[in-house]
Amino acid sequence: MLNFLEKHLPKIVIAPTTLAMIVCMYGFILWTGLLSFTKSRMMPQWEYVGFEQYIRLFENPRWHVALDNLAVFLILFIAISLALGLLLAIFLDQKIRNEGVIRTIYLYPMAISFIVTGTAWKWILNPGLGIEKIFRDMGFLDFEFRWLVEQDMAIYTIVIAAVWQSSGFVMAMFLAGLRGVDDNLVKAAKIDGASTFRSYWHVILPIMRPVFFSAVVILTHIAIKSFDLVQALTGGGPGYSSDLPANFMYTFAFNRAQMGLGAASAMVMLFGVLAVLIPYLYSELRERET
Repeated sequence: MLNFLEKHLPKIVIAPTTLAMIVCMYGFILWTGLLSFTKSRMMPQWEYVGFEQYIRLFENPRWHVALDNLAVFLILFIAISLALGLLLAIFLDQKIRNEGVIRTIYLYPMAISFIVTGTAWKWILNPGLGIEKIFRDMGFLDFEFRWLVEQDMAIYTIVIAAVWQSSGFVMAMFLAGLRGVDDNLVKAAKIDGASTFRSYWHVILPIMRPVFFSAVVILTHIAIKSFDLVQALTGGGPGYSSDLPANFMYTFAFNRAQMGLGAASAMVMLFGVLAVLIPYLYSELRERET
């Protein structure tokens, strides 16, 4: 009995957590998938309707607005976060003074929840409280910055807040990658007459391609499942002009009592995440095998 416990005690200890994870994660994914093929509204109804909910989903103009917003958000969020994170990492890689303090300041936003970030930027971008009011109080009475309340610009306020929060994390990833580059390669490039820019562009950055790929995967995952930032900052408004798929799913599943339609949108989001994660995991496994 004692030998049995010594051999299987770790498995016994983690078994409840593993079981809870399987039920709460994979079990509810399966349950959501089943709901997406039913006519469920406020309560589950197990009458099979095939792909009817998916057809209704892609015929819904609000879903297309959410997808268009996601495309804009994905492109700008990833591109700006990568560029800003890389520039900050290169700056810190120059062995500057007080690097630890500056790195902490850059990383601090990542320690804040998206709800807090959204609330803070809602105040900053509010025409009656934030940037616009500050400039008008300074005497610039014609200054306007009303993106938060303009339908065509609201999605860009979400990009601003998301970049502010996530660029420090990207910086940390790139900085770790830069510190892992062999100094001899950089020294050899300088001996060959390469400038600092050429050294980074032709030597260092190509070595860091796995870091770029990992950062893109993480940022894509953050963008696809973004919900709390939008809810806190714009609430999906004005109207539903800044909706993202996660907000669409929540609105139709819980506020409008169309659980089947919400489940269908959730499954489309899941497939979007898997489309990013599966190639990443495949590449990681191939690298480990080689």
